[in-house]
Amino acid sequence: MNSTTTPQGTGYRPEYAQYIDHTVLKADTVRSTLKRFCDEARQYHFASVCVNPANVSFVADQLKGSGIKTCCVVGFPLGANTSTIKAAEAREALQNGAEEIDMVINVGALKDGDHELVYRDIKAVVDAVHPTGIVKVIIETCLLTDEEKVTACQLAQKANADFVKTSTGFGSGGATVEDVRLMKQTVGDSMQVKASTGINDRKIFEEMVAAGAVRMGTSKGIRIVLGGDD
Repeated sequence: MNSTTTPQGTGYRPEYAQYIDHTVLKADTVRSTLKRFCDEARQYHFASVCVNPANVSFVADQLKGSGIKTCCVVGFPLGANTSTIKAAEAREALQNGAEEIDMVINVGALKDGDHELVYRDIKAVVDAVHPTGIVKVIIETCLLTDEEKVTACQLAQKANADFVKTSTGFGSGGATVEDVRLMKQTVGDSMQVKASTGINDRKIFEEMVAAGAVRMGTSKGIRIVLGGDD
């Protein structure tokens, strides 16, 4: 399949592409892989390509004029950077061409019950990014109790972030339908929900949409759009 044609077929669902953040975050990612992901994003009209900070400039250049956004992770994957560093990282990503920032909360502080620190940490990034870009707050659901998930969502809501997101992909687990549903119930219409990690086929994708997710972080977007193996 070449990069200038888009496949047609009975299983093809092009409208699903708007949900996909085409994600490439492995440490050994090389330029040729980044270019392939950008070419695929253009071909299938995905929402964004999500990359690490060092790759933002290259990806933004590859996507220029396509309408596909460059998404950058911040404080990734542990969330244990200071707020000052996260905010600086976010600002630099915007300067380099990012339009969306996916930040990781301070998970340890949340579990310690230091809600003020978690709020200020998120707010620092939101203040650095708004109004130029949007902020998705990764709460790393696999490490949290349901009560902590609700609290994390409420703190992101209080900080005026745009999305809450389930996972980094580097934790012990990924998105579940139950977590997405709980997150959506918590934030209502004031925020949106992104599900990430483990969304590897159309069935899981459709379950996440039904639960309330409007974005999916996945490297299997082609499989989801086509309805088969990529």
